[in-house]
Amino acid sequence: MEMESRLERGYRKMIEIDGEAGKKVENGLNDISPELVKYMIAYSFGDIYSREALELKAKEICVVAALTAMGNARPQLKVHINGALNVGCTISDIKEIIMQMSAYSGFPASINAMNALLEVLGERKERGIKDPEGSEPVREVLPNERYEVGAEQLAMFDSNQLKNLEKAYNDFAPDLIKFIVNGQADFYARDNFGVKYREMATVAALTAIGTAEPQLKFHMNAALNVGVAVEEIKEIILLMTIYSGFPSAINAMNILKEV
Repeated sequence: MEMESRLERGYRKMIEIDGEAGKKVENGLNDISPELVKYMIAYSFGDIYSREALELKAKEICVVAALTAMGNARPQLKVHINGALNVGCTISDIKEIIMQMSAYSGFPASINAMNALLEVLGERKERGIKDPEGSEPVREVLPNERYEVGAEQLAMFDSNQLKNLEKAYNDFAPDLIKFIVNGQADFYARDNFGVKYREMATVAALTAIGTAEPQLKFHMNAALNVGVAVEEIKEIILLMTIYSGFPSAINAMNILKEV
């Protein structure tokens, strides 16, 4: 009875979020592994997505970020780009997530994800869906302001971070400091996507990647400093069990405890 309840709840949640894209995934797997379909729906949507501590829009932002950063699950990324649009993300929201991920997983991953977004938008347009474009950044950071603005962004996350970077790399790799700080201006100063969502996306991506524990620790601290609640970070970590597994989630939860 419990499994049946989870399945029913999960199926409703999957259709709410992913719609036709979710049904295609289900139909594609039913012939070869109906048990996997049941487990996926019951656990992913019945157990995790049905939890209410984190809004659906934030969840899909986190999943798009994580799947972009992982770079090895393009069909699933397309499903969740659909899902993000279905639960309130604009086209520009998703573009911002994908561009930001270039700082954490490189340009190839972001290029592939942007092409996936283009395909999804074309498919949705063919079905008569007109998705909201969203807004472009209002603030313009001039070339000679990048370092100063980037330093301000870093200080918002952690007032000691620039000093820590200078202490670690000033003598050995000063250009690395410059690129890191300038990158903060290039992404985080863009004001058409909320900084809380940006930090949620980064925590999700670094949890899923699983190989950057110091940086995950920094961004968990940054997320808390810009207003993301502890319970919301816990939900992001639980959400990542679906996409990168329990080991990465356990490691991330231990880092959160330290933070």
